[in-house]
Amino acid sequence: MPLDGRRLSKACGREMHIHRQLCRAELGGLSLAAGTGHPVVVCCTQEIPAFEETLEQAKSEVPLTCVNIRENAGWSDEADQATAKIAALIAAAMVDAPPSRTLTVKSAGRTLIYGQGDTVLAAAAQLAGRLDVTALLPPPGEAVPPAVTRFPVFRGQIAQLAGRLGAFRATVDDHAPALPSSRQVLSFGPGRNAVTLEFDLVVDLSGGAPLVGGGELRDGYLRPDPGNPAAVQKALFDAADLVGEFDKPIYVAFDETLCAHSRSRVTGCTRCLDLCPASAIQPAGDHVEIDAALCAGCGNCASVCPTGAASYAMPATQALYQRLRALLRAYRDAGGQYPVLLIHDERRGAETIAMAARFGRGLPARVLPLAVNEVTQLSFDGLASALAWGAERVLILAGPENRDRRDGVMQQVAYADALLDGLGYGAGRVELIDDEDPEALSDRLYQLPPVAAIPPASFLPMGGRRSLTTMALMHLHEKAPAPVATVPLPAGAPFGTVDVNVDGCTLCLACVGACPTGALGDNPDSPMLTFTEQSCIQCGLCRATCPEKVIALVPRFNFDPAARSPRTLKEEEPFTCISCGKPFAAKSAIEKTLERLAAHSMFAGNPQALEKLRMCEDCRVIATFADEQPMAHGERRQTRTTEDYLSGAISDEPDDKN
Repeated sequence: MPLDGRRLSKACGREMHIHRQLCRAELGGLSLAAGTGHPVVVCCTQEIPAFEETLEQAKSEVPLTCVNIRENAGWSDEADQATAKIAALIAAAMVDAPPSRTLTVKSAGRTLIYGQGDTVLAAAAQLAGRLDVTALLPPPGEAVPPAVTRFPVFRGQIAQLAGRLGAFRATVDDHAPALPSSRQVLSFGPGRNAVTLEFDLVVDLSGGAPLVGGGELRDGYLRPDPGNPAAVQKALFDAADLVGEFDKPIYVAFDETLCAHSRSRVTGCTRCLDLCPASAIQPAGDHVEIDAALCAGCGNCASVCPTGAASYAMPATQALYQRLRALLRAYRDAGGQYPVLLIHDERRGAETIAMAARFGRGLPARVLPLAVNEVTQLSFDGLASALAWGAERVLILAGPENRDRRDGVMQQVAYADALLDGLGYGAGRVELIDDEDPEALSDRLYQLPPVAAIPPASFLPMGGRRSLTTMALMHLHEKAPAPVATVPLPAGAPFGTVDVNVDGCTLCLACVGACPTGALGDNPDSPMLTFTEQSCIQCGLCRATCPEKVIALVPRFNFDPAARSPRTLKEEEPFTCISCGKPFAAKSAIEKTLERLAAHSMFAGNPQALEKLRMCEDCRVIATFADEQPMAHGERRQTRTTEDYLSGAISDEPDDKN
């Protein structure tokens, strides 16, 4: 790699030491650097074990960060132009990201192997020496009886499977044990239905549909193709390692107080529920619950959540955005131009880039790679912030393993594309690419024509997702080639207004009570409905709650400063009580109530009953008891005393009144 130590030191703002054999002859240089007590950044990831061993031998506790500048920058046809890019990669790596929280999962190795005949018995025999294995054969359960019974064999049909690694629960019908007297084929005893079995692992060799929601995304559920011996063997090797205690990352942080799922049993936002491929999200009253033990970490929920109730935590969103900002800022400060941000996952995407560097042209000098855990975690606020911080384009490198769960990130790309096009930047600046071939990826990137750069913003990634998005979009609007007041967005976007048919609205204010963000409001002193557009997340709770069905959602982004303040949608004079004159309701609400109840059996032909509906709550009670006394029990009984009898004022003869 052509490395210019002087230019790199200037670009990074600190002294850089260039080594040619740091992992071999110059390994002592790492010990010397650690001896200073300052954090150490090594620009190599291939020899991480050697570097960690060196620091361990030196009894050093300084933090070690390793960054890959070789495959990402140095091995490239444009390596001699990559100084700014290398400086940017180093700057991003130096941003500290706190470790994500973990969940402890325990597995004792109780394994269920399910499928047809001899394939299952052979697999069970292979694992029997390492795991506590049970073989379950769907009816009729035909198989050659094993010569030695090393594991239990049953017949049964799995009706339901739930759980995860260390805690699977299977409900089995026609469950019967194999008889030891079986001769040519296995025979079984009498079967029982609805038998519950518990296991730590499940190896599904049935070849059918997944037995559990999410399929292979569920930890501890292995489902290889039974017709592929290599895939079966890999699954068995993986199963043998799934014994003990494991630290499973908690991929998503969830704040139920921000959730807009439902209010008063009326469902609004279901974005995360619709997209979770692992069935790890379930409704729980007015919010949802995310089972961290079932979560596969795809990040779809964090991508589409309009309020930020669900946010990706590996690493935390703010730490990731700090790295993104540092990457683009350092590249620009080092003299780089026309930066293209290439977001990829840490596994398949990194491998594709490495192969392109080893066997092809590598990445162009202006393409800045940024690794994330899953590209499906990306959300609109991150894409908008990247463009506001100076990225010319944002490309998302997706792999074949997530083709069936890209709906969330594709929605975010569509929102960003529509907004940029609406502001005159042109479509296509944000794109999801699916090049598995490293050579095809390189060719695509080298052929990208430069487009007009966006002057970078300087705001920090602070606050919630809504505030971060607003800062980014306001900057893009300020620098836009063709700024407009409003930009229409595709359906489902988390920004927009509400269209209220004011003629049909009765100002019942049910929508105000349901709105989770306070976008819809009222006036305690007068019948009024107000709306603050910047607070609206288009969850649909107002539309679902409205008894008159007069509310429609209109997705858009409004750049007018007035969108940050409440505007009045409808206001009218209050209806005053016909008895005392006190205002107590909206006039349209009373009129609508009278219209609906006029034909009701309790009110038809009874004008006095309808008149009471025009009274306030106090006068209505007074009028009701003035007409009739439902609590009355006749004339009050006269109290008699001994003195009354002795004086003769009261006769001993009984009378009707007393």
